[in-house]
Amino acid sequence: MLADPPASGANDAAETAALAKGGRTSFFGYVLRLAARFPFLFIAGRLYGAEALGRFAYATMVVELAAMLATLGLKRGLAEDMARRPEDEAGALFDALLLSLLASLVGVLLLLALPQLVFPAGGAQPLDRWFALIIPFIALADVALAGLAFHHDVGAQVRARSIIEPWVLSIAALALAFTWLKGDGMLIAYLLSMVAACVAALAPALRRFGWPRGWRPDARRLWALARANVPLAGADLAEWGARRLDIFILGRFASAEVVGIYYVAQQIASLPQRLKSSFDPILGPVLTRNLAAGNLAKVAAHVRQISFWVAAVQLGVVLSLGITGRAGMGLFGPVFASGALILLGLLLVELFAAQAAVAEGGLIYLARGPNLAWSLVGLGVQAGLTVWLVPQFDGVAAGVAAALSLAAAALLQSVAKSRLLQARLGHHVSGWRLSLLVSALPALGLGLLVLRTPEPIQLSIGQISILGSYGFIIWRFGFKGADRLLFGRGLKRVESAIEEEAASLPLPAAARDQAS
Repeated sequence: MLADPPASGANDAAETAALAKGGRTSFFGYVLRLAARFPFLFIAGRLYGAEALGRFAYATMVVELAAMLATLGLKRGLAEDMARRPEDEAGALFDALLLSLLASLVGVLLLLALPQLVFPAGGAQPLDRWFALIIPFIALADVALAGLAFHHDVGAQVRARSIIEPWVLSIAALALAFTWLKGDGMLIAYLLSMVAACVAALAPALRRFGWPRGWRPDARRLWALARANVPLAGADLAEWGARRLDIFILGRFASAEVVGIYYVAQQIASLPQRLKSSFDPILGPVLTRNLAAGNLAKVAAHVRQISFWVAAVQLGVVLSLGITGRAGMGLFGPVFASGALILLGLLLVELFAAQAAVAEGGLIYLARGPNLAWSLVGLGVQAGLTVWLVPQFDGVAAGVAAALSLAAAALLQSVAKSRLLQARLGHHVSGWRLSLLVSALPALGLGLLVLRTPEPIQLSIGQISILGSYGFIIWRFGFKGADRLLFGRGLKRVESAIEEEAASLPLPAAARDQAS
């Protein structure tokens, strides 16, 4: 076990503030993305219907899987490659882009040859056959944003994924709903949104890194990069499977309408999950640098801090959205209100999965193989439970069974991965605290009273009251010291420390201004 070298308090404050600022900025972007997604869900539910939305959900799931595989784990592995090549960051980025492009083309050819993988129910229109051409745009955007995240440029991700992509999707879907292209309206809108997001990601990446000097494609170097990131790609696949396997199985055993209802619930439930994801761009570089320096206690402290932040905010969102779930789902159409229990199940998934997701941020650098093994175990448990339970129910009940199967698998992985990381670091990593439960109980009691009010009251005053009561108690009694940096309080007190210590942090010179 490596000894923890002495570290200055100002250095610790700088890194904690950088994590808080990066997570806060990215989470704000995800809130914007969700705010833009709600108009799309409303348009899809009211103008296209649950059945068409289910078909859209399945098709986009397949191309996003292909795009995720095409990144070959580089969304997280690129930071490590850039850290090894500080003098040639542009070359590292271009290697990753080229590798992802080549892998994307393989996925495109496969899906063009087998369109039934994208549209299993048949009836694909001539235009639908070419839907797979969007795969390279999704993969290249993800890699470009990963490169920018190495320099703590989270703003590019916010612009591309949280503003441009969802608003283009919503506006295009609305416009196409009143044309002769309505049958493919949502798919065309998706194509336009992903192309726009790709341009918004590549443009700032090229401005920052430029064209690498003397760079040429090198098959041996690309192969080494791909091979080094295979465990990350496997972990990405397992994580994707945990988030999409339910829809895949539902698409095989349930009607397109049920898939559409499940998809809407999944989109609403994605808000708490996005909080964890918002820390990914900044967490990776911070952990890799501390691991390289042997600061194991500091790595555990960062994981513990982010775990608490994520759990605290997720719990508030779960209470607010879960208690008023029926009223919230009913906004998208009467048929969607029946999915309230699906929404509650998926919100529990996010709450259970938080610890595993944050722990994985450290495990991908410390124990890639065991992390992948536990991911596959969790995926197997989910698949087994889902395949067993879903066919035994009809209609929306099948969706509830899929959500509960995912929740059981998420809880298993949360316990296993947290314990694995704790064993590797030799320090406590769990962010759960008793104050979370104490803060939740009054909000739950208030929520039961809110359910007695009309639905418009539930969705306005009710949600605000539930979230507000929980937030007041957790802020007053649960958040201490550095905990409050997530919401900006106290950030001014450490800004001077950030500036003083930025030069001493092992950041690339070009990134120091971004970090501070």
